[in-house]
Amino acid sequence: MDEKRQSAEVADGDTGKPEEIDISREPEDKPAEAAETIQAELEEIKDKYLRLYADFDNYRKKIQKDKEELVKYANESLMYEFLPVIDNLEMALKHATDGGPEALQALKQGVENTLREMMRTLEKFGVTPIEALDKPFDPAFHHAMSQVERSDVECNTVVEEFRRGYLYKEKVLRPSLVAVSKSQ
Repeated sequence: MDEKRQSAEVADGDTGKPEEIDISREPEDKPAEAAETIQAELEEIKDKYLRLYADFDNYRKKIQKDKEELVKYANESLMYEFLPVIDNLEMALKHATDGGPEALQALKQGVENTLREMMRTLEKFGVTPIEALDKPFDPAFHHAMSQVERSDVECNTVVEEFRRGYLYKEKVLRPSLVAVSKSQ
């Protein structure tokens, strides 16, 4: 009788290669021994399946934990970059309260330094101001708060900026609040 073999794709715990299982058996003298052999092979395959399932479940849990960790600390580098801004504000306040007549100038300089540092940090992370003044009104970037009759500029030109707008990379983070010229 020809011996037939069929390859079953059962992951081997150590090698990950398919294992061949003999599905055609010669008739044996003792059917009880054949049943025990088949039962042993079945238990071995079941054990390999359970180990593989447990490995996959552990992998899934690790990936989920890594994802949660990434989301939890995603802004860590941004927060670190803002620490010098806080230092500058604290220093400006200290100079303003400790100083005499030059305290106002020191406070002004401290606030200017802080603003410069904050803008540098924001630009490092892709946040840039929207240039609005003297530009044509664009509703994608500007929010018109009022219209002003002006003859010295073209119609629909931004003539005043009430609050600066910002872009985050190419997306509008906050539109500029502006006054727009209209013809007389």
